[in-house]
Amino acid sequence: MTFEEFGSEHEKKMMLLPGTCCDWQTNFCNVLERLKAKYHLICVNYDGFDGSDVIFPDMITVTEKIEKYIREKHGGRLDAALGSSLGSTFVGQLIMRQNVHIDHGIFGSPDLDQSGKVSAKLQSMLVVPLLTSFTKGEKKKQKTKELLKKTFLMTDEVAEQFMACFSKFNPESIKNEYYTDLLTHLRNDIRVEHTKAHFIYANKMGEKYLKRYKKYFHDPDIREFDMQHEQWLFGEEEYAAQVLKVIDEFMEMPV
Repeated sequence: MTFEEFGSEHEKKMMLLPGTCCDWQTNFCNVLERLKAKYHLICVNYDGFDGSDVIFPDMITVTEKIEKYIREKHGGRLDAALGSSLGSTFVGQLIMRQNVHIDHGIFGSPDLDQSGKVSAKLQSMLVVPLLTSFTKGEKKKQKTKELLKKTFLMTDEVAEQFMACFSKFNPESIKNEYYTDLLTHLRNDIRVEHTKAHFIYANKMGEKYLKRYKKYFHDPDIREFDMQHEQWLFGEEEYAAQVLKVIDEFMEMPV
């Protein structure tokens, strides 16, 4: 597991937590420089997604490692943690567990899916083979690229970046990450003193996700955008500029 830090120690500290099958280099590549210019960034790559031979264990074990790093390197406190998709599960756990303190938890249009073991097993059997095999063969690769471009309005270059990222990781790590994310539950109505939960709500995902945000967190700050899941990270400046502006607003809010 790796942690890389950028920017002045005098700026507010923001941890970046990537999503499923991703490293931070790919996940945040289109916004990294702009975030780095304003904040002290702590970029995380999980076990199994850090270039090592270590297999991703489970979400809680990795959460504990993140907490240990924050305690040892930053006195147990950060100004913000920004989670992309699955990375938002870690943000939620960091807030809920209260082993460290986060002023601003920023959730990047997550689904926050939770299920029991049987359902998680069935979902993993359906989804994980897609995540681990779609780049095998030129036809399948091209079909996947067109799907990414159509669904998330990615450019050719960005679609290639994400496909390359997905294809370089051990299938066992991908399986463990996807499966244990479904088993990592949040309590309802989480509230922590001097912590604010902020949600980037991509309304094209559907209203059931909006209901989840309100279910799991007490009085969350929800900002709605007319976009698909995490579309602001895929190179579309129209969305990136709007979301980055809102993140700056989050960071200035009192807690």
